[in-house]
Amino acid sequence: MIQSMTGFGKVTAELPSQKVTIEIKSVNSKQFDLSVRIPPQYREKELQMRNELIQSLERGKIELNITVECIGADTTSKINMPVVEGYAEQIRTISRTLDMALPSDWFQTLLRLPDVVRTDTTGVDESEWNVVYEALREAIRQLKEFRTQEGAMLKELFEKKISNIAGLLTQIDTYENERLDKIRTRILDNLRRVGDIEYDPSRFEQEMFFYIEKLDINEEKSRLDNHLKYFIQTLDEAQGQGKKLGFISQEIGREINTLGAKSNHIEIQKIVVQMKDELEQIKEQVLNIL
Repeated sequence: MIQSMTGFGKVTAELPSQKVTIEIKSVNSKQFDLSVRIPPQYREKELQMRNELIQSLERGKIELNITVECIGADTTSKINMPVVEGYAEQIRTISRTLDMALPSDWFQTLLRLPDVVRTDTTGVDESEWNVVYEALREAIRQLKEFRTQEGAMLKELFEKKISNIAGLLTQIDTYENERLDKIRTRILDNLRRVGDIEYDPSRFEQEMFFYIEKLDINEEKSRLDNHLKYFIQTLDEAQGQGKKLGFISQEIGREINTLGAKSNHIEIQKIVVQMKDELEQIKEQVLNIL
């Protein structure tokens, strides 16, 4: 079953004095690209969290965001009084020097300034960390479940688009004999316009055969049909098919382009344009496959 690289997981772990909320977001990327925003007290556990994410999520642009909300009386965040006093004195000095009014709301002004709130970081309590770590793993599980659901929807889309291309391919057969007859007629008409010239009919037929053989599209049709079947077959393989499906899409596009170049028939070229439209929608979504 294919999986999308798009996913989201969110879990809140409640500890005696705080709530820890873990959010993980994932979007498509060629490689594993991880950005982490975590409170200072969990820095020592960052490597362990990164390893868990790498092993579990494999590929994609991943964002891990951990926020802590204090719910008890004790908190490691404190207002730094000496810094507040220093800021207040500087503001009064600026007010006197520049003849400016003092702030109407001192608290709002001072609390927004840098280093006013100090966080005293301590080591992570192992029993509390186990709770947070399990919450991280649950958020990862939620994200992977999200990826699976998105993958199921993409699989339906791919099957529909591949089926559309296969249906368009069968329509080409309707115009195949007409196409070759028109090519032969056009060459003969051009030859008549040249005037009275002598030519070897048998040699002419031979050259005509070689020319039409170069414009034969049966091989391209056969290869395209095989690529379409291989694409569907790959959808049911184990996860991690994204790059493989991308390569198959390129091969499908190559055969469609060759059909358009060799067709020499307006109706077939219209069919080719429709095929390209279906394929572009496949290529856009293949980028999201893990």
